[in-house]
Parts: sequence; structure tokens; C-alpha cells
Amino acid sequence: MIVGMFLALDQGTTSSRALVFDRDGGVVGRGQCEFEQHFPAPGWVEHEPGDIVESQLAAARAAIGMAGQPAIAAVGITNQRETVVVWDRANGRPVHRAIVWQDRRTAGVLGGLAEHGELVRARTGLSLDPYFSAAKIAWILDRVDGARARAERGELAAGTVDSWLLWSLTGGEVFATDATNASRTCLFDLGSGDWSDELCAIFRVPRACLPEVRASAADFGTAVGSGWPLRAVLGDQQSALFGHGCIAAGDTKCTYGTGAFALTNAGGTRPETAPGVLATVAWRLGDATTFAQEGSVLVCGAAIQWLRDQLGIVQRADETEALARSVSDSGGIVFVPAFAGLGTPHWDPSARGAILGLTRGTTKAHLARAALEALALQVDDMLTAMGGERAELHVDGGAAGNGLLLELQAALLGAPVVRPALLEATAFGAFRMSLLGAEVCRDLAELPALPGDPTVVPPPSDLDVTELRERWAKALPRTRGWA
Repeated sequence: MIVGMFLALDQGTTSSRALVFDRDGGVVGRGQCEFEQHFPAPGWVEHEPGDIVESQLAAARAAIGMAGQPAIAAVGITNQRETVVVWDRANGRPVHRAIVWQDRRTAGVLGGLAEHGELVRARTGLSLDPYFSAAKIAWILDRVDGARARAERGELAAGTVDSWLLWSLTGGEVFATDATNASRTCLFDLGSGDWSDELCAIFRVPRACLPEVRASAADFGTAVGSGWPLRAVLGDQQSALFGHGCIAAGDTKCTYGTGAFALTNAGGTRPETAPGVLATVAWRLGDATTFAQEGSVLVCGAAIQWLRDQLGIVQRADETEALARSVSDSGGIVFVPAFAGLGTPHWDPSARGAILGLTRGTTKAHLARAALEALALQVDDMLTAMGGERAELHVDGGAAGNGLLLELQAALLGAPVVRPALLEATAFGAFRMSLLGAEVCRDLAELPALPGDPTVVPPPSDLDVTELRERWAKALPRTRGWA
């Protein structure tokens, strides 16, 4: 007999969310808490590690309060990937702000490691890009006085956000990560399923400071004070794939969050990927690893936030759709939101954002329309690079609530886009994984599916996708090589 509800902690780039689920996947409580972003230099993005923990706990308290203070039978954690924290094992204090996945500061260092690019791709499935964690850890160890020597002695801990949350929630009892998060660091060998001494040497990251790698559904300890059993951990994009129920090889989802990320389930064999497309761990259950191929767009919903926060053309992100629909097209302008460089298939950290084709007749409605077109076009480029025919595309994330964006995406894809009733597929994936970790379910077939009837957006017939692609192809090269 199950006693209590299930808590999913969804630690994101700009906010922390929490959802309380009943056994069948019904949402009975929600909480969300935004936290401050720090931009200390052009291309640099940082978080205060304490803000990450405090915002996540505040979101959890709000969700549990809304649910009526139920007992928590199990917790699943999902998190922004690649962001790194380095802290003192003795007192749990971070030695530096967290360096966020969007951060570009290590581009120059990675340029000096170009000779290792093929080896890194062969071992990890990843590219030499500032997006990934290894060079961020090395940057902190080199810049903080005495940090490198202390890390080599095992006095410091270095990990992705999941490791930091586990350490903080368990009062330092658990220093661990799961295979999905480990596979995003450039230090994890997909073949051996563990950290690679060879890669640690290349990136100058002492293995002594890295966490234990566990399965995605496992015993990750107990939260101090609350007594929550922590039973699942996986990176946010893998969690969304699992949440959608994309458990068959070939199933594909795209999450439209701060960035946009498409994953295709590749089954139990590491996929052969095209240039610019990544191979990664989808999840690990026991000793069995499921793989995925992945494409990454580094700026998606963040472009809408930029329209709101930096330009002030909308007061709320959800106003963008109505504004964009007030014009029939973008007025000939193209917006390339390469604020953090370009991801799949280009992997160009030197690219920067641009708005091209401006005239005196350009309005904020044209800019809003061009922004939504850019999001769809970036995803189109990504899916094209990933290859394969898709009968449909499963979508989630905050920006997936924008109907015009999904119409544009369906037109470019030439296939329906399927949006679930519950857009928080990432949190739902953590919940589903926690059912396995807590042994409430022992088989994938027993897991509940996303609740509610999905919305199916068919490809509209009145959009000229050829013109959209031609303008995009003309604009894209002009953004490259700026930094």
C-alpha cells in the first residue's frame, strides 16, 4: 500500500519548480520560484548556488502546501544540465558561483584542445564546446586560489546541479550523480559507463573531486529535516523524453525551454550520429543503459524573455503570440537569437545574435513574429541534422504553449506536432522515474502516462516554408565569427 504522494523537483535555468503527483500521475500541487541571473561579463552566465537550493525548497514547500501537506513517498529530481558547482566538502560552501550551461567563457581554452576533438567525440558523444561541464570545472579550479591543489587532494567536490542538490538536501551524506547528467560533462565514457581518467587528464579535472555515478532510478539518500526519500535523478531533457513515454527506439520529443532540445530514443546501443549531433545517455535502469541522439538549440524561450525584459515590447511572455499574429509575416526581417552562440548542427561559440532586414516600417509585431519564426527554424535545422522521418513530434516546455510557434514548427516539419495537456513533461519524467526508484512500479509498462488529451497541431497549408528557410539560410552566416 502506497502512503503519501510523489514530489518532482524540477530545477531549471531561470526558476525552480516542484509538482506533487498522486500515484496515477494527477497533479495535486505546484510551486515555482524564480531566482537571479548574473552576467558578470559578455558571454558569462552565473548562478548563486545557494539561490538554486533555496528556490527549489521554496517551490517544494509551495507545492506540498497546495497539496495539503501530504507525506512524500518518493522524490524525483531533474535539473538543468552542464551547469557546474564546486564546493568545500568540509563545510558545503561553494568556492565560486555556479557557471551556467549557457556560459561561453571557456571557448578560448577549448580552442587549444582542438587536437583532442575526435577523441572526445568518440568517448563521450559530445563536441568541444563551452556548453559542456569539464572546462567550466577546470576554469574554477584555475581561478580560485588554492582550489586545484585542494581538488586533487579530494577536499573539494565538483558536480552538476543534481549533485549539488543531493549534497545539500542530504546534509552532505550523498555525493552522487546519475548517468544522464554525467554524460553531459565531457568526462564520462559512454563505453565504460563511468568517468574516464584519460578525459580527466585532457580537461585537467581531478577525478578525486567527481561524484559517484549511479543509475537514474536508485537510492539517493534521505533529505535532512523533511525525511523525503530521494529515489530518482536525471537531466531535464532526458526526463522530458521519459515523461513523454518515448521508450521505443525512434520516438522523438522537443522541449522548448530556455533553450530547445530534441532527443530521439536510440535503444540500448550507442547511436551513430551525424556531425553536429550528439550521442548521450537517455537513462540507466540497473545495469541497462538506454541511449539517445540529441540536438541542442542554445536560445529558445530565452529569446522571448529578452523581448520582454531587455526590449520591453511585451509585459508577459504569453503576450507574444497575439502580438505576432497581428501581422501576416515578419515584414522581411530575420532574427537569429545566437546570444550564446549556435548549437546543433553548427556548434559555433563565436556566433552572436542579429536582427537583419530592418526598415522604417518594422514594428514590434514584426519582431515578435520573427522571434517565433527563429525558434521554429532553429529546431528545424536541428531535426534535419538528426535525420530520420518523423510521423509526429512530441513537444513540451513553456514556449510550447504558444500556438503560432507550433503551427510554424508543424509546417516546417511537414508532420503533426503533439502537445500534451500537461506541459511539465520534465517534472512528470522525474515522477515516473521515482516510481521505479521507490519500487512502486517494477516495469515500464506499469508507469502512468501523461494525463489528459493531447493537442495535435497539423501542418498549416498557407505558410511558405521555402521562403522562411531561404531568408534564414541567408541570415545565419552573417552572425558567425563575431566573438
